[in-house]
Amino acid sequence: MDQQHRPTHRRLTRAEVRRRRRSRAIRRVAGLTAVVCLVVGGAAFLLNRKAPVPSASAAGAPASSAASETNGLLTDRLFPGSAAESTSAAASEGAEESRDNALGLTKAEAAAMLADPMMVLVNHTNKMPDNYTFDTKECGSQTAVNKTLQTAACDAFLEMQKAAAADGVTVWMQSGYRSVKYQTGLYERKTKYYTDRGYDTATAKEMAAAVVNPPGYSEHNCGLAADLNSPEHTGLDEGFENTTAFRWLCEHAVEYGFILRYPKGAEDKTEITYEPWHWRYVGRENAAKISTSGLCFEDYTAQLHAIAG
Repeated sequence: MDQQHRPTHRRLTRAEVRRRRRSRAIRRVAGLTAVVCLVVGGAAFLLNRKAPVPSASAAGAPASSAASETNGLLTDRLFPGSAAESTSAAASEGAEESRDNALGLTKAEAAAMLADPMMVLVNHTNKMPDNYTFDTKECGSQTAVNKTLQTAACDAFLEMQKAAAADGVTVWMQSGYRSVKYQTGLYERKTKYYTDRGYDTATAKEMAAAVVNPPGYSEHNCGLAADLNSPEHTGLDEGFENTTAFRWLCEHAVEYGFILRYPKGAEDKTEITYEPWHWRYVGRENAAKISTSGLCFEDYTAQLHAIAG
């Protein structure tokens, strides 16, 4: 290129140099800011896509809680499995200890109650376990047909009987533990009672079972059921509910571990007619919980199974 065609360059003044430097610095800062905005905006978009819609209660939560949740999400993304695994484990543990159910029991508490030998469920569809063994002790009245109960139930009854006497009330234990052989005789006699009145055998057995459980399916076979009466009313029938003894039992029996086993209005659950004389020993703590629930034994046991899983 000729010398005459070369462009001429003017030397910049110091003021112009400073302005150009400031301009370049501003452009660099603007560029970096734009990049940062893009990155932050993209991350926020991804998080919002995954995050659930907050509830009304969550919307009113303190800002620190929201920040903690956001930090947790970021931690999950940066360190997969760490916070998520901890949260899962905590949730699992919390579920086991939850009392958010009708009985207010944890899973472990419900399982413990079901495992308690005093809580064995024996009825028309639940036979007494073949390996269910126990010791008995005598506590029946002089006129009692079956004078013994399981030792724990017997001791509790004698304590209850003494407390009733202190209040001027007499309670007798008229029928307690029955062997399966003895129960067989009762059931067969009741079945014959209905066949003698013209019912066929199948119907007679069904009707008998509403009054006397079949052998092995009676609570009396496990030594925890006590048929009670008093001098006011010695018969084992509904007339017992009109006695002072019955009223005292309704108020105090739970304190000694006994519950009214076949209450009025629960016949569709127990499959046994109302029996104000039939009381069942389950232990003091268990009796208190069952009484508080207002449920019959079948319904309470069913709820325990639902909680224990």
